[in-house]
Amino acid sequence: MTTLPVYTWRLAPDGLATRRQLRAAGLRPGGQDVVAQVERPRYRRGPLVAFLYRIELARPVRPMTPAKAAALAKANAARRTCPRCSTDAGYVIPASLGMCVPCAYPDEQHAA
Repeated sequence: MTTLPVYTWRLAPDGLATRRQLRAAGLRPGGQDVVAQVERPRYRRGPLVAFLYRIELARPVRPMTPAKAAALAKANAARRTCPRCSTDAGYVIPASLGMCVPCAYPDEQHAA
């Protein structure tokens, strides 16, 4: 097993990019292996690590199909629908509450 080269934050050589950087350029890793990693130091915790891929081996992002777009819209609608009152809250229901804010705190809504 070979170890990956480690670069300090913002000092990686040209031609390498993180997944986010590839995505911003309309690319994806395309099955290639990680070639290096970059580390950003953090106070009181271990370093923040991001893996780097070669840009020249990256492939274009696959286009969104109508079926994928419909499935994504359906999933996002489910995340906004309150299970108690069955209305679209207009925001993603917090997992900590499990329902929309008016259903979770009915007494506080009448006081305001």
